[in-house]
Amino acid sequence: MRPADEDELAEVIRVATTHFSVQGGGTRGLEGVAAGAVLETGGIAGITLYEPGALTLVARAGTPLAEIETALAAEGQRLPFEVPDFRAMLGRQGESTIGGVMAANASGPRRVQAGAARDSLIGVRFVDGRGDVIRNGGRVMKNVTGYDLVKLMAGSRGSLGILTEVSMKVLPAPEAQATLSLAGLDDARAVAAMSAALGSPFEVSGAAHWPGRGTFLRIEGFTASVAYRAERLAALLAGFGRAERIEGAGPWPEIRDAAPFAGRAGDVWRLSVKPSDAPGLIARAGAEAHLMDWGGGLVWILTAPGADLRTRLGGFSGHATRVRATDPADGIPALHPEPPAVAALTAGLKNRFDPRGLFNPAHAGAF
Repeated sequence: MRPADEDELAEVIRVATTHFSVQGGGTRGLEGVAAGAVLETGGIAGITLYEPGALTLVARAGTPLAEIETALAAEGQRLPFEVPDFRAMLGRQGESTIGGVMAANASGPRRVQAGAARDSLIGVRFVDGRGDVIRNGGRVMKNVTGYDLVKLMAGSRGSLGILTEVSMKVLPAPEAQATLSLAGLDDARAVAAMSAALGSPFEVSGAAHWPGRGTFLRIEGFTASVAYRAERLAALLAGFGRAERIEGAGPWPEIRDAAPFAGRAGDVWRLSVKPSDAPGLIARAGAEAHLMDWGGGLVWILTAPGADLRTRLGGFSGHATRVRATDPADGIPALHPEPPAVAALTAGLKNRFDPRGLFNPAHAGAF
């Protein structure tokens, strides 16, 4: 089912008698949690407002991400949060849409500096479970009226309502970027180096550790500033070894897209943890491969098919999501179980926005 506009979508929801599996381009959904008839938003597309001088862009939810990035690049601008592309890692085709990006709160390495996708979202339109069209936020950054449904919808994976339009702030693209690479660090030393870099005044926009490849730290901005900050950061990190400088994009597209796991057999897990806890959790995980991003706050882990990583790790502060499953029907939940108090809040929100339980029912605890 592919509605052509917001009105048609609202009418579909008003008369619905079945569950829906909501998707944009089908490139980000978690494996093993889809339920119901597929409802695509790709027909509700198009950039409706772009004001480069105001750093604001408004687009319908089904607008291809590539179309938005092309429009921004023509004006020397970009989305701040560096959208990841997991199609190769997940073995999917499809075309990513801006609604899917926001519904998944999809955020890449630059999150450590620019924030997540939800931090760039300033307004939304969506259809709730009654078929009502809801608007919240606006087209300017200084909008403080009403409930902050904008942030609530980002990351809810279509379980509360179906996005039809999003308003975002954008930023100028940097004039230059450089990456410092440190070789030979183990996980604990890598976290220490990344923490030192992120705690420095040198505005690091990426901090990742790729075992076997290196520990990488990115600086962006004006050319002269990048050169100065890279030199000073290298001096600050001298205790961790000699930093090699990489010009241009470096390894960041691969890190952003979890590329080390593309084409490799096994299940892929995504852990959100305290950076200081990451090395110990990796050691307990029995990982076949791993990658750390966000200074160690995001850990990607490859395990053997059907291995329940949560059982291996036991209790820990954070959550583990299985984003790729060799056998989605093996009984291992994709989403991390919520604590009872949080689950009660989630259920209350779900009942308020989707009282008939129409949307992505298996994603109810996803946000």
